[in-house]
Amino acid sequence: MATPVLTVRELRKSFATPDGERLSVIDVPSFALGAGEHLALRGTSGSGKTTFLNLIAGILQADGGQIMLCGQNLCALSEADRDRARANSLGYVFQTFNLLQGFTALENVVLGMMFGPGADYDYAAHLLERVGLKDRMDYRPRQLSVGQQQRVAVARALANRPELVLADEPTGNLDQRNAREALALVREVCRESGAALLLVSHDQDVLSQFETVREMAEINQASQVRTQKT
Repeated sequence: MATPVLTVRELRKSFATPDGERLSVIDVPSFALGAGEHLALRGTSGSGKTTFLNLIAGILQADGGQIMLCGQNLCALSEADRDRARANSLGYVFQTFNLLQGFTALENVVLGMMFGPGADYDYAAHLLERVGLKDRMDYRPRQLSVGQQQRVAVARALANRPELVLADEPTGNLDQRNAREALALVREVCRESGAALLLVSHDQDVLSQFETVREMAEINQASQVRTQKT
């Protein structure tokens, strides 16, 4: 493996249940992703895949363990420092896009830069042109097709030149043709920038396009326990 951009050790996360007990959702002894590596995680509902990505992104705080992202232990940082580390080193492509409806495509990409190196309209425009939206930069999300909205989300995820891109079921809201195009675009742009890619999906058509696929249930011991109980 190339020098890891991401290393996870003894990562744990649980949530309170309505009856007051704790449900273990993530228990990952070890996981690593090399610089520039593209890896898909196959995960069914309840396997912890979205929680795992949100922990890596610093959106959720772990109960214990280490998440080493580009040499920084996110678990040892304050919330503000985690936000800065995420802005500087990581891009996230969400299934639901999470675009701001009151802003144009260009503004959505620029806003993704604000917690990182700062607004760069020229580079934001370059990214939108790269994803095929040269003539749609001034359109708001509601004026774009679903496939075009996903392209804006891809451009925004790459706005700060991240070393790691996370993708959570990024084709889940797309038809088959748009799904294939979106996935090819994510991988191609990541390769061009040298970014590592960690994608989670349950879609076999998506997974078949990756050279390396791992089972979320194999790396997450909490998922194994829940499976055994059911």
